[in-house]
Amino acid sequence: MTIGLGNRRRTILLVDQDAHARAVLRKALEAADFSVGEAASNQEGERTALRIKPDAVLAELMTDPPDAGETISERLKAHGSTIPCYIVSTASDALMGAVGLHEIGISGVFLKPLEPAIVIQTLKTRLRMQPEDPGHA
Repeated sequence: MTIGLGNRRRTILLVDQDAHARAVLRKALEAADFSVGEAASNQEGERTALRIKPDAVLAELMTDPPDAGETISERLKAHGSTIPCYIVSTASDALMGAVGLHEIGISGVFLKPLEPAIVIQTLKTRLRMQPEDPGHA
């Protein structure tokens, strides 16, 4: 019996100004059976998230200049969204903004260089995806 969303393919939105970084993570996520959307800025990410309603957002902390305003999680929260948002960043960037992350809607932090297997396993666990059936490869 399938409970909740069951085996529905989950959608992840990647928000990063670096097209190469998005492509590398997209490839790993798609290989793990995720659908992937992309945005190059927080503003574009906000519009895309409201349109495609992803199951989670992975956003580079420094996508927009630090004085550009709110993080994508804050922007989505203002629309009443409860989409989990994860920060992807270097250790120094993550430590700069570590205080109060939950208050602005951040669900977690992935440090660069990313280990795609850790990102994928974390997302599958947090999104309660069914484990793959070893008999159906």
